Amino acid sequence: MPEMLTIEVIYALPTKQHLASLQLPAGSTVRQAIEASGLLQKYPEIDLAKNKVGIFAKLSKLDATLRDHDRVEIYRPLLADPKEVRKQRAAEGKIMKKGAGDSEVE
Repeated sequence: MPEMLTIEVIYALPTKQHLASLQLPAGSTVRQAIEASGLLQKYPEIDLAKNKVGIFAKLSKLDATLRDHDRVEIYRPLLADPKEVRKQRAAEGKIMKKGAGDSEVE
């Protein structure tokens, strides 16, 4: 009997996450785990050509071989560039500080 791996596949949405626990034969890939999880049927918005994937929060390729107890993660596309969001927050903070009153440092 071939060695079996215990794998989790996770897909997080803004309000919930879906976790599938699987038993796969040794030598299985990230793609095979995702396909076996049923998440592609349950969430048709997942496009493996576009969505990034990872193992334990490290980006991975679909053909990466899995090890026992790996957690495969399917990432949603970013809605906003994090750098742009930080710039906007910094700009808003400067505007707020300018109107903070008449406090002078001597």
